[in-house]
Amino acid sequence: MTPTNRPASPLRRPEVRPVGYQPAQDYSLDVEIFPARELQRRAGDVGKRGFERIDFHCILYVTSGRYVHVVDFDMLDCARGSIIVLQPGQVHRFGDLSNWEGWLAVFRSEMLPSRLNASKTAGDIEVVQYLNSLPMHLVLSADTQGAVSEAMERMVQDSARPTSAALKVLLRSQMDALVARLCLEGPNLVAKDAITPVLIQRFQRYRAAIERDYANRHDVAHYAKSLGCSVKSLTRAALMVSDRNAKAVLTDRIVLEAKRLLAHSVMSVANIGDQLGFSEATNFVKVFRRETGLTPSAFRAQLSGLKGRFGGRVDR
Repeated sequence: MTPTNRPASPLRRPEVRPVGYQPAQDYSLDVEIFPARELQRRAGDVGKRGFERIDFHCILYVTSGRYVHVVDFDMLDCARGSIIVLQPGQVHRFGDLSNWEGWLAVFRSEMLPSRLNASKTAGDIEVVQYLNSLPMHLVLSADTQGAVSEAMERMVQDSARPTSAALKVLLRSQMDALVARLCLEGPNLVAKDAITPVLIQRFQRYRAAIERDYANRHDVAHYAKSLGCSVKSLTRAALMVSDRNAKAVLTDRIVLEAKRLLAHSVMSVANIGDQLGFSEATNFVKVFRRETGLTPSAFRAQLSGLKGRFGGRVDR
């Protein structure tokens, strides 16, 4: 995982660095599994890395020791059996990597075509839905811990084979199986199984459209029209898949970005509101306070006063 070089901005408090997946030159597979000690070598001085926004998927598995990882505004305290699931676009920060053992699985979004395009098979849609339904922090049962360790070790062994189309298919199927196994440990599996592939696909397209347009369009009708469906059908898909209505899913994404900008930049509240598509700062403040219980300024002040929670002061 290598940070993408870009000029430092005077508006960053610390800068949130974009990080793309860049394997070794001779590695051409879509999935890479490596142990915690290799992650420690690649990450280097985590104190200097700061906050990063990833564009790939990660599954971090702790098999022993203790590890604390920050994802957006959640501090995940992990012990044996803990799984952290990181999705593209999330902002995270490494903790001390020296006190735990385990595995990190990294795979590109391109390995999941239905993340980007209309899926060709119901199976593809189901795998993506299973991945999206995983909680960010999952604690495995004892039996599942052994099965996941075995799966990781098998993928490491298989990835050492000469690269071939068959090997890529094998690793894809192994990763699909691993995601499904983790989903068996997650909540609401029975309810999720009742969701049709059509609804899952519609929701995936909605989330992708939000990522493109949330800073400019805050009306669900715009997204429904662009996806060729009604607001009612889009809301139904959102409720079935995420237990949130379509407007709430959109608002959640806007507020999350607002939190990131408040935490990781020195932009004024008015400028943040403008950047997120609010015509008036008062409208931005109203929405933010309604969703979080705090004004943007109070949220920023609260973060600035918390020492150690994010590996030091957030304005360090």
